[in-house]
Amino acid sequence: MPTDDPLRSQDPLGEALHFLRVTGSFYCRSELTAPWGLTMPAWQGCLWFHIVTAGRCRLEVDGAEPRMLQPGDLALVPHGQGHVLGSGPDVITPDVMGLEHEFQNRYAILRHGGGGAATTLVCGAVRLDHPAAHLILPLLPMVIHVGPSGSPQAEWMQSTLRLVAAEAAEMRPGGEAVITRLSDILVIQALRAWIETDPAAQRGWLGALRDRQIGRAITLIHRDPARAWTVASLANELAMSRSAFAARFTELVDEPAMHYVTRWRMQTARTLLAEDGVTVAEIASRLGYQSEAAFSRAFKRITGTPPSAVARARPDRGAVSRTG
Repeated sequence: MPTDDPLRSQDPLGEALHFLRVTGSFYCRSELTAPWGLTMPAWQGCLWFHIVTAGRCRLEVDGAEPRMLQPGDLALVPHGQGHVLGSGPDVITPDVMGLEHEFQNRYAILRHGGGGAATTLVCGAVRLDHPAAHLILPLLPMVIHVGPSGSPQAEWMQSTLRLVAAEAAEMRPGGEAVITRLSDILVIQALRAWIETDPAAQRGWLGALRDRQIGRAITLIHRDPARAWTVASLANELAMSRSAFAARFTELVDEPAMHYVTRWRMQTARTLLAEDGVTVAEIASRLGYQSEAAFSRAFKRITGTPPSAVARARPDRGAVSRTG
């Protein structure tokens, strides 16, 4: 392979994170006074985030230890699981969806509580739309809690959190847009911080992305899923023997290379099926299948659902906003 091959200078893990896109989002600024409590509903396919800009709050998620969040803390609940926020452990926690909100497009303002000590939160439920998200999200813990740590990365996040807090406090014209965009960035940064620091992120698929050769193979598959990949062609790209490549890929990724190729194609297809106006036949062609029938058989074998059914169930992009 030529020495100027751009893949040699690429970071496969960074590339996987780069393509994550935050979409279908709902954002809320909550002005709360003690005693107060909120039950956040379970929303399948969504990642909840909570930023404390003033005061403090207690976060309770089934399967995780309760956490007390302070100003400048960011917490993610990555699996769309229902959970509870409150000023303390023994407060009434009504469903947040049953409370009165002031809506401004996808941005809502909630005022709630008993008139005591004040807490301000910026919260949201977001979707990550990219096939890589389907691989990253199942690996995440029940809660990701990011607070001050003294590292350069943490300081960058704290600066962004302070900017969110300033915008939430002043709400100048355009403040909602600033807060939503900064929140999207913070979600990705929190995921990156977890990947860089948690030992659980050093294994499996995320660990394989860090491997010099297997990480490049994964990048090649991600960039060109329609190519007629074989074990031999991937091994040749990496200047490895076929047997050595096959064994190492399976060891690090925990599945054979060709299984991974097919699964990535189907994850890509699932993302494309969510787009308005894209037909199953077009997706089959874009992913290198000779016929729609061949693609449909592969999709159902991997996902358990025919692609036509996924296309018919395309989510309403405004559904999260209207229910918030």
